[in-house]
Amino acid sequence: MDRSVAVEISKDENGVSQVVLRSPRGASARISLHGGQVRSWKNERGEELLFTSSKAIFKPPAAVRGGIPICFPQFGNRGSLEQHGFARNRMWVVDENPPPLQSTDHSSGNAFIDLLRKSSDDDMKSWPHRYELRLRVILSVDGYLTLISRIRNVNCKPFSFSFAYHTYFSVSDIRQEIHLNDSEVRVEGLETLDYLDNLCNRERFTEQGDALTFESEVDRVYLSSSDAVAVFDHEKKRTFVIRKEGLPDVVVWNPWEKKSKAIADFGDDEYKHMLCVDAAAIEKPITLKPGEEWTGRVDLSVTASLY
Repeated sequence: MDRSVAVEISKDENGVSQVVLRSPRGASARISLHGGQVRSWKNERGEELLFTSSKAIFKPPAAVRGGIPICFPQFGNRGSLEQHGFARNRMWVVDENPPPLQSTDHSSGNAFIDLLRKSSDDDMKSWPHRYELRLRVILSVDGYLTLISRIRNVNCKPFSFSFAYHTYFSVSDIRQEIHLNDSEVRVEGLETLDYLDNLCNRERFTEQGDALTFESEVDRVYLSSSDAVAVFDHEKKRTFVIRKEGLPDVVVWNPWEKKSKAIADFGDDEYKHMLCVDAAAIEKPITLKPGEEWTGRVDLSVTASLY
């Protein structure tokens, strides 16, 4: 693969390094070295597939509201760690010595970049463990997006963490009530699963519906899901498929009207056009012994839907 054509490294409007991946058919992905965050994912027609708030803050150290933030070493807001951990707020570097690519990851036409985040003194103040976090982002010839994270314990003692790819999908109007019985946006693949409801003090429930639709705020962690979940968008006639490895849980989040107004970097009405569906490991934290490594992977594809 000719990386000089498929991979471009530049600076964004705030002088932060970023990487743009391009597929031969015109799809693209843009990754910021601030947070190792995918900021944009466009299909071959140039349509943006990820949501970013019009009020997002793009200057470090603030995390950007949108795209795909990396949540490590925790998801949520507990203890002394900042919300969703510090990985999404720190600067990363291009990994000059990445692990070998699998044969399926370097197929002809795939563009990729490897990023690296190592524990810093600032990290150690709130989470006293030495780690290496490697991220590979791959844009396939078909425009599909893959993120692979490898976390290695370079500590002298075990540590535990949770992790999520906090993916903000761009959708048409999510509100079920304005579409009568024909829901515009729904999630399938979560039926019969237990979930923790963050709106009810993490109480455990079981999903009763055949598909998840939206008429109010949702903040749930679905447990031990299958390896594939789909987001159907009737109006835009497209379906996102989330396939995952090493990430047993799925977070589904939409703040709805009231909470949107309380979030400073989020527009009052923007909840209508976004949905977070995250591949995650939350209920059972991952524990690594010294020298051990964990790998988590998500493959995001989008296809035209016929209704």
